[in-house]
Amino acid sequence: MMDCTRRQFLGTAAVGGKPGAPACFGLHPFIAANPGAVFIRRTRVSARSDAAALRGEGLRLGHEIFVPWEKPGIPLTHRIILKPNVLVPRRPGPPDNRGTDPGFYEGLVMALKDVGLRKFHFVEANYNRSRKSAHYEEIHERHGVEMCEPERRPRHFRENFEMTWSRVPDAVVYQRIPHYAPINEPDTWLLNIAKWRSHGMCLTQSVKNEQGLVVSPFHRFCPGWEMVTGVPDFMKPEIRPDVVERVNRYFESHRRMGYSRYDSKAALSPIRQEIWAQKTCDNLSVLKTGLSMIEAIYAFAPGEDRAGGETVCMPNLVMFGQDKFRLDLVGLWLGGHEPGNVHLYRIAKERGLSNTFNPWEVPVYEWIGARAVPRKLSDFPRTPLKTYYLRKDGEPAYHLVDEPFDYEKHRL
Repeated sequence: MMDCTRRQFLGTAAVGGKPGAPACFGLHPFIAANPGAVFIRRTRVSARSDAAALRGEGLRLGHEIFVPWEKPGIPLTHRIILKPNVLVPRRPGPPDNRGTDPGFYEGLVMALKDVGLRKFHFVEANYNRSRKSAHYEEIHERHGVEMCEPERRPRHFRENFEMTWSRVPDAVVYQRIPHYAPINEPDTWLLNIAKWRSHGMCLTQSVKNEQGLVVSPFHRFCPGWEMVTGVPDFMKPEIRPDVVERVNRYFESHRRMGYSRYDSKAALSPIRQEIWAQKTCDNLSVLKTGLSMIEAIYAFAPGEDRAGGETVCMPNLVMFGQDKFRLDLVGLWLGGHEPGNVHLYRIAKERGLSNTFNPWEVPVYEWIGARAVPRKLSDFPRTPLKTYYLRKDGEPAYHLVDEPFDYEKHRL
């Protein structure tokens, strides 16, 4: 982000919000100086219903990690793009947000405003379906956050209506990919605030959360070939002409390597996982994120089937860092899974987007009162979050992807 000294940081922090305050902000200097590290904060919230405590946790953490800066830094005139994870369950009943907690989210927005920022944009491709489930609109009204309207018509893609296009380097599926404006425009900074939860792609965390930045229907990464060779006509020019050959070549190579679960008969099959991973890497290759978080203050531990049976647990953790892939590795392991078994993270290393898929190679710090204390990953409790990812024969519908993985053998 920028070079700094402790004297610069202390001096700017002392005058933040007063006349003559710096015109820039940045991340806490230790976070900025350790882009490959993951930081974990233990929180103290007694129940999901304690909105005041959740808001307070977001506000305190935001005050500690977003700090005033002298130049060079991120100008306070930048537009801040907010990407929480907004989700409702696909079952009958009243709307109920299963994504990033609204109170925690609001606390972070308040902290960003306290550092001097004023221009905020909320982006979520699935927002029309989920907007009634969370109190986000109330939050955005209170704090002046601009909300994108996610629906687009075919002519909007021809006219580039409120979207920015990026050409994907060494693309596998998408040659070009559209994001909601102002993503990838100059003078913007992206904050990714994911939720720790189960998904058919194992866990939804920071990397998958950025799928919701992609303009609908390009954002549909999970359906497999249906949304590659079967896309609407207006999408076809953006798909690689040799996509079938290229995806199948990667898939067969991975299958021959003997990785776990490539023989799964799950509906979200190995080839659909391959397509999802390659689309995800296409997307991540053109996005620059200022900071990524995983809100795990509370989580939903699923039962043995998809009909329900979830229980709310209180891990009371917030994980964050600048490297999305490394952050997710830590989240996967703390969620009871072995990251080497989840295909996306190996593929990301193959494509040069990450330099490891081994969680034990990630420096981990506990964040205590604006201080980073070195820890081992095993110093933190694990919370088993079962998933329906690539079910094996005889396995329950929901299970852990926790089979041993030899990281020395498979270094890629």
